[in-house]
Amino acid sequence: MTAPTQPPARYRIRIRGHVDPVWSTWFDRLTVTPAEDGTSELTGPLADQAALFGLLARLRDLGATLLLVEQLTAEPRHPEGRDD
Repeated sequence: MTAPTQPPARYRIRIRGHVDPVWSTWFDRLTVTPAEDGTSELTGPLADQAALFGLLARLRDLGATLLLVEQLTAEPRHPEGRDD
């Protein structure tokens, strides 16, 4: 019996300190964005919870201070040709 395939969930993870965006590959190709408030945000899809826990373990091993982990909801889709 096979479980239904689900699309990767999108996450936003915020940590204290600035991380250079070139580290994106090391962070499962998430987008790395340094913020003006001295934090960095990692955003993007992760295949499953195992990938999320692996990423969190890497951040822990770096000594990063975790500030936020949020699963992002899918953005509402508008009918074609409409932007409202």
